[in-house]
Amino acid sequence: MDTESSDDDSELPSGKPQRVDRGQQTGDLSIETNITRWSEVPLFFDFDDLLPEIGEFGLYQKILFVLMIPFCFIASFVYLSQIFMTLPPENYYCFVHELTLIESEEERKMLSIPKEADGSYSHCRMYDLNYSAVYLAKNRSEYINDSLAQLPCRQSYVYDDPFNFRTASMEFNWVCDKDAYSTYAQMIFFFGSVVGCLGYGHLADRVGRVSALVSSCGLALFGSIFSSVCDNFAGFAITRFVVGASFDTCFTMIYILVLEYVGPRYRTFVANMSLAMFYSPFTVLMPWLAFYSGDWRKFSGLYGLAVGFGLIGFCVLPESARWLVSVGKIDNAIEILQRVARRNRRQVSRLKWQTFRESCEQFYREEIEGRHFTIASIFKRSRLARYMVLMIIIWMTISLVYDGHVRAASVLDRENIFVVFSIACATEIPGDLIVTITLDRFGRRWCACISTALSGGFSLLAANIDDPIWVLAAALAGRFFANISYNIGLQWAAEVLPTVVRAQGVSFIHTLGFVAMLLSPPIIYMSHLSIALMLNTLGVLGILGGLLALFLPETLHQDLPQTLSDGNQFGKDQRIWHFPCCGAGSRPSRLNKHDWHQGSSLRTLSKDEYRSRKLHRVAVVKTQRRTTPVVLPSMVSDDSTIMEKLQKSYRFLPPYAK
Repeated sequence: MDTESSDDDSELPSGKPQRVDRGQQTGDLSIETNITRWSEVPLFFDFDDLLPEIGEFGLYQKILFVLMIPFCFIASFVYLSQIFMTLPPENYYCFVHELTLIESEEERKMLSIPKEADGSYSHCRMYDLNYSAVYLAKNRSEYINDSLAQLPCRQSYVYDDPFNFRTASMEFNWVCDKDAYSTYAQMIFFFGSVVGCLGYGHLADRVGRVSALVSSCGLALFGSIFSSVCDNFAGFAITRFVVGASFDTCFTMIYILVLEYVGPRYRTFVANMSLAMFYSPFTVLMPWLAFYSGDWRKFSGLYGLAVGFGLIGFCVLPESARWLVSVGKIDNAIEILQRVARRNRRQVSRLKWQTFRESCEQFYREEIEGRHFTIASIFKRSRLARYMVLMIIIWMTISLVYDGHVRAASVLDRENIFVVFSIACATEIPGDLIVTITLDRFGRRWCACISTALSGGFSLLAANIDDPIWVLAAALAGRFFANISYNIGLQWAAEVLPTVVRAQGVSFIHTLGFVAMLLSPPIIYMSHLSIALMLNTLGVLGILGGLLALFLPETLHQDLPQTLSDGNQFGKDQRIWHFPCCGAGSRPSRLNKHDWHQGSSLRTLSKDEYRSRKLHRVAVVKTQRRTTPVVLPSMVSDDSTIMEKLQKSYRFLPPYAK
C-alpha cells in the first residue's frame, strides 16, 4: 500500500488540514524507517499475499504437484474400473450340459439354439428337448427342426470372449432377463458417491483434509479388495457402494490441497495440467490394465492393492493451512507455511508473519460469526436464487453428458472396445490444454456455452448418420467437447456464489451432479434398443445445458461477490452478449456510494471457505486507492505506539473518491 508524500495534506482530528513532514516532526531516522517498513505491509495480509513471499510455485509446490500422481491413478481406477468389471458380453447362447461332449460348436448350436429373424442364433432361448436322447441318437440331424417348442435358458450360458477378459456380467450371468443388473450396479456406485460426498464434506471440516483424503483411499482399498471376492449380486452391489463413497474425495481433496499452496498466477496451470499430465494418461491406460489382468477379480484385487499407496499421504502431505486457520490452529498453519518458505529458500520478515497472524485471527473470528449462513440463505434473494437454480440444472446436465459420453465408449464399437475407450479417454488431454489456454482469455460463460452445445451437436450428428466410422468419429468429438465443459463447470460455480455460502453451495451443486449421474447408466442401457436413441438423448441434454449457460453472469475480470447482497447484484449490469475479449458489453453502472468494502481478504479454496465482508481487498489493491497516514507529535513516544496509532490513522477511500 502506498502512503502520501511529506508534501500531501492530511486531515487532523480537528478537521484542519496541515502539512506533515515526518522528518521535521520526529528528527528520528529509526522511527521513519519503522514507519516505512510498516507501510510496506498491508493492514491485512492473507494467504494470497503471503504466497508470493514464500514462493508461488517453488520446489515445495513442485513436490506436492508430483505427489498428485498416485491419487490420480486412484481416481481413474475408482471411476473407470467398474465399467470394465461389468462389461456385458456381445455374443452368447444357452449352455446345454448334455451336449458338451459334441466337439463341433456349430452342431451344438444347431441342435439346441433357435435362430432369430436375421439368421443369428438366439442369445436367451433354447429348444425344449430331451438332450440326453439327442446326444445318444445315431442320427442327430433328425432333431434339427425350427418348429420345435422353445423355452428360456435353463442352466447357464456360453460366452464368446474375443478379448479373454472375463467380466462379472459373465460370471454371474447378468444377461437376458438379468441384463439390467450391471446397470443397477453402476447406479449403486453413484448412489454411494452421493452419500460419500455429503459425509466426507462434514468429515473434512472436522478432522482435516489429509485425514479425509487418506480415509477415502482406505475405503476404496477395502471396497476393491472385497469386490474381488464377492460371489453374488448383493455382495457386489454393497462393495461397489463402498467404493463409490470414496470416489469424489480420493481426488478432490488432494486437488484442493495442492491448489491452496500454489500462488494465484499458477493455479489455472496446475489445476488443468495435473489432469492433462497425470489423470488423463491413467484413464487411457486403464482399459489395458483390465485387458492384461484377464479377469475382473484379478483386476479389482490387484490394482485395488495399488490404492493402498494413497495411505502414505498421511505421512508426506501437509495439512491444509487454510483449514487449520478456520479451526483456530493458527500456529500450526504458520509452522507449515514457514516450512514452505524454507524449502523454497525464501526469506519473509518477522513483521509480515506478525501481520499475517493478526489477519488469520481476524479471519477466524469472523468465520465463526459467518457460520449461520446456510443453503437456504441463497434462496432468500431473487437473483441469487435464480443463479443457483441455473447452476444446479447446468451442472447436472454437464455431469450427465460427460459421464454418459465416458460410458458410451464401451458400447459404440464392441469389437474394438479397449481401443475405442482409450482413444475416447485420450481426448481429455487436448481438452485440458485448451481450457488452460482459453478460459482466462474468453471467459467462462461463452466457453461453457459453446463447448456444451458442440458436445450436444456432435452427439445429434452421430445419432443421425449411418456410416459406423463417422458415427464413432462424431461421438468422440462430442466426448471431446464434454471434457471441456466439465472442466469449466468445476470452476464456474465457485466464482458465481458469494463467499459466505460458497463452500456449502458448491458442495450442494457437486452432490446434485452425482445425483444426475445416477441416470447415466440407464441412458447407456438404451443402446440395447438403439445407439441412436442414446446419442440423441445426450445431444438434447448438451444443447439445453449450453443455452442455459448464457443466462449466468461472466466472472472473468470481475470482482467476485463476498456477501449475499453482492451475490444478488452480481452480473446485473451484464448484457447477454457480454464477451470479455470483445469489450465490456455491460450496462452503465449505477454505483451506490455506500456499496464498497474495506480491508483485505482471506481467500480460500477449502470447503469451509469464508471471506469476511470486512476484509475485502478490492478497495485498496485492485483499484489502487490511496491511503493517507497522519503522524502527530503525540505519536512519537516509541515505536510500538507509532505502529499502533499509525494503523488507526489509515482511512480507506471508497471507489467514487478516487
